[in-house]
Amino acid sequence: MNAVRPLIKRTKDRTLWRVGRGRLEPLDGFTLGQLRAKGYKLGDILSAELTKPRSPGFHRLAHQLGSMLAENIEAFAGMDSHGVLKRLQIEANVGCDEIALNFPGVGPCTYRVPRSLSFASMDEGQFREVIAGMCRHVSRQYWPTCSPDDIERMASVWVEAT
Repeated sequence: MNAVRPLIKRTKDRTLWRVGRGRLEPLDGFTLGQLRAKGYKLGDILSAELTKPRSPGFHRLAHQLGSMLAENIEAFAGMDSHGVLKRLQIEANVGCDEIALNFPGVGPCTYRVPRSLSFASMDEGQFREVIAGMCRHVSRQYWPTCSPDDIERMASVWVEAT
């Protein structure tokens, strides 16, 4: 029997580190606990993929963008900011994985699955590219009188209605 593999890649657990003189140091107790739980000890050689974590302010910008669009563009009316962001990812094909499908009687098509925008799933550089792509799409599709930079600036000062 063949094992079924999931279509969406799961992200690896990430830990936080601080750069010291010639070394990396665990940032917090959680990271230390992860090292102990995996049985790592002094002198072990490990492989790693290093990325710089995202700025919380830039993460807020994404949700402000979603809220601003939900409140000002009819196509997003009634949606929460998270739903708007996921829809933009799919529409703009930014931050998505594409899966090829073949439907009998219809033929081949592509299915887009938006990747997680969480801190653990996407680094700062990737996240900036996704947000920039969303702003370009909004400018082309919904607000042609605004440039992508205008849309990002408006979102950066957006305050959600209470």
